[in-house]
Amino acid sequence: MKTAVEKAADTDYRELSVSPHLITEAKSALMHFERLCGRYQQMYNTQVQANKLFVVKAKNARMYISHFVQVLYMSIQRTEIKEEHLSLYGLEECNMIVPDISTNEQLLEWGRKIIEGENIRISRGAVPIYNPSIAKVKVMYTLFKEGYQTQKLHQKATTRVQDEVAAYREKVDKLILDIWEEVEKDNMDLATDQRLDRNRQYGVIYYYRKGERV
Repeated sequence: MKTAVEKAADTDYRELSVSPHLITEAKSALMHFERLCGRYQQMYNTQVQANKLFVVKAKNARMYISHFVQVLYMSIQRTEIKEEHLSLYGLEECNMIVPDISTNEQLLEWGRKIIEGENIRISRGAVPIYNPSIAKVKVMYTLFKEGYQTQKLHQKATTRVQDEVAAYREKVDKLILDIWEEVEKDNMDLATDQRLDRNRQYGVIYYYRKGERV
C-alpha cells in the first residue's frame, strides 16, 4: 500500500493505474496504520525496559522471603520459636520446606502471608527474626509488588494497542486487495513484461513456483 501511495504521488492522475479516490483512502489509512504501529512499538519498548528492572526486584524479593523462611525454620529447630507458630505464616503443612515461590503470583501470595505472620507474632510479644528482619523483607516485597502492578499496566496498554493494530489491519488488507485488483485491471492488456513491471511499480509483485508458467 505504501508503494502504491508513493507511486501515485509521483504520477500524473491521468496516468494512474489506481483511482484517485482509492489512493486518497489508502493514504489516510496508511498514515493512521503507521501511527498505530509506532505507538505499539513505543509501548512494547517501554514494557521491555521496565521488565528488566522488574526482574531484579522479583529476584531480590524471592531471595529475601526464601531466606526469611529458612531462618524461621532454623529458629524452630533450635526451639527459639514454637513450631505451632508456623500456622501464623500459613506454613504449617509445608514440612519445614520453603514454599514454591517460583511464579510472580506465588511470590505475591507467600510474601503477604510471611509478612502478616511475622507481624502478628511480634504483636503478641515475641522476639522478631533478624537477618533478614521483616522490615527489610517488606521493603523488597513492596518494591516487587509495585513493579508487578506496573508491569501489568504496561502489558495491558501494549495488548490494547496491539489489538487496535490487528483490527485496523483488516481495513488495510482490504485496501491492498482493492489496489491490487485496480492495478491488474488497468494493465491487463499490456505485454507480459511491461505489465509485470507496471504492476511492480504499485507494489503488485508476483512470485511463481518452480515450473509454473507466467
